[in-house]
Amino acid sequence: MTKSKLLPLSILLFSATLFNASAVENPSDVQAKTEQVQQAIIDLNNADATQLATLKGVGAKRAQAIIDYREQHGKFTSLQELLEVKGVGNAVLQANQGLIKI
Repeated sequence: MTKSKLLPLSILLFSATLFNASAVENPSDVQAKTEQVQQAIIDLNNADATQLATLKGVGAKRAQAIIDYREQHGKFTSLQELLEVKGVGNAVLQANQGLIKI
């Protein structure tokens, strides 16, 4: 191969290598992002009123109603049980489907 053809090819290969290296995430960055997502998921059986109030459609009053229900009936055994709390309907449950766990 001539020098005039080799130089552009070399630049292209070098650029592709740099692009590939920058596209790979550091494993610790991936773990940190995973932990952030897991922390964002609220455990209905352990969350306080402040945490519950961050859910979509749940303010301070509904958060307290969830805690009161939990104290009167024990731990939630399913996400569907949240519908038993006064003021919590299907819309609230659906809006928070990926944000809550038991």
